[in-house]
Amino acid sequence: MKYKATTIKDIAKALNLSTSTVSRALRDSHEISAATKQVVLEYAARLNFQPNPIALSLKERKSHSIGVIVAEIANSFFSQIINGIESVANEQGYTVIISQSHENFEKEVRTLQYLASRSIDGLLISVSSATNDLQQLKSLHQSGLPIVFVDRSVEDIHTHKVVVDNYQGAYNATIHLLEQGYRRIACVANSEHLNITKERVGGYMAALQQYQLKPDPQMIKYCFHGGMLLHEVETAVSELIKLKPKPDAIFATSDKLTTGCMRMLKRHKIAVPKTIALTGFSNSELIELLHAPITVVQQPAFEMGQVATELLLQLIESKRPVKDFKTIKLQTRLVSPDNK
Repeated sequence: MKYKATTIKDIAKALNLSTSTVSRALRDSHEISAATKQVVLEYAARLNFQPNPIALSLKERKSHSIGVIVAEIANSFFSQIINGIESVANEQGYTVIISQSHENFEKEVRTLQYLASRSIDGLLISVSSATNDLQQLKSLHQSGLPIVFVDRSVEDIHTHKVVVDNYQGAYNATIHLLEQGYRRIACVANSEHLNITKERVGGYMAALQQYQLKPDPQMIKYCFHGGMLLHEVETAVSELIKLKPKPDAIFATSDKLTTGCMRMLKRHKIAVPKTIALTGFSNSELIELLHAPITVVQQPAFEMGQVATELLLQLIESKRPVKDFKTIKLQTRLVSPDNK
């Protein structure tokens, strides 16, 4: 049997009232007596009646919903961002519609089209690693849809952005390895064109140069899908351990790449950190449960979600066009097993 939601017409018919009376009673209008309101509200509660959000959005020109697009919800970093988003949005009466791009540009475009068709009030997005055409995003932004970028941003769209200091985080992680005595430090990175990749590889290279070490292009491997496809990480690690001499440490630039490198080193029976040390960006709580816990760069993901949502709601609720935009840069934290 097909589900059929209760409507105002159903309530009106059952109580022998007009639909306008029921509608006003549900809105707590002063035009309706307290007795009638009580009858309507009690009957609506028994039927678990909820106002139709689409009808309300047409009437109010607002859906009280925001769209969120991230690469993968299972990624602990993005799940923490989403928790931060919902903590602010729900408190302000907004529903959050979450979607995943799975690092696929075509899926990202389809999702953008779907969310726009649902009349969302605003969008929070971390672009996919495959995104190299911004026409869809630009079109939505130019048409007036409030957009805020979180984590992965683009330069060509002038709006609020909430990021971390990727350069400093990568620099700190690489310096940590150098201070431990490692000198042949490889880097396994996300898609080469992403802003976060450029910044993190930049921090890695700066740390090497500080120790008068010349970055070796053979020691930097890019994974277009950012670890979403394990075979990319397998190829990167396999190529690195075939080098002569092979790396004595690996720095990975994202959650997926860090755990992917760990898995590949184990598959090749390479002990961490005895044979090859490993560090990288990771917000996973499972890192500390490993047989050989590693030092990681943690991002303030929950706070990123909160700040981005607050900025988006300011755009949505502003009575005037917003022309001054901020790029909020939060700091990362280097977490070692012995300083948690």
